[in-house]
Amino acid sequence: MSADRALRIGVGGPVGSGKSRLIAALCRELAATVRIGVVTNDIYTTEDAELLRSAGVLDAERIAAVQTGCCPHTAIRDDISTNLEAVADLELATGPLDLVFVESGGDNLTAIFSPALADAQIFVIDVAGGDDIPRKGGPGIARSDLLVINKTDLAPLVGSDVELMVREAQARRGELPVEAVSLARPGGGATVARWALGRLEGFTALGHVHSSVAGIAEDHHHSH
Repeated sequence: MSADRALRIGVGGPVGSGKSRLIAALCRELAATVRIGVVTNDIYTTEDAELLRSAGVLDAERIAAVQTGCCPHTAIRDDISTNLEAVADLELATGPLDLVFVESGGDNLTAIFSPALADAQIFVIDVAGGDDIPRKGGPGIARSDLLVINKTDLAPLVGSDVELMVREAQARRGELPVEAVSLARPGGGATVARWALGRLEGFTALGHVHSSVAGIAEDHHHSH
């Protein structure tokens, strides 16, 4: 029987790649039509959660912070109990949710979410890290459900070739999608938001969430 719960999308990637800013952009795009919650992971602080709260993209009570006290990989892949508890508490406290983003603490190219925690995974890299990152590969590059290449606006300043990064990422990912974005620009998260809505509609079709969100993606598309 399908679980009566929100879709959980994990968001991982190296420190500074733009994970929190991506989640903020997705909340801006989707919060009017989708009931969203966020769980952030930091080792010793709640900085990512505070950033999202200060951005005003969601009611503060819909943003929960987990202090892992350990390697970020452990809390999203090995011992996921703290994150699962945080998601459950968030849904209990705020009412039924459609979608919960679980943000990993800053990690490296080897990080990946346990399928028991995340129904789908977004991995975020950025052009400032070097255009050889997709070629170097790793589980996040090769196997995440969506790879986001962020900060395309900085490419000329740091000497990175965005088209090369996309091509080399696609070569390692096969049919899995790649989106090159600039979250510094208005609407920079729109393509990722459409992807997330597609995952949510598929999840809803299986009867997982509390109420149908069928048609939201079509409405969202027409509103842009």
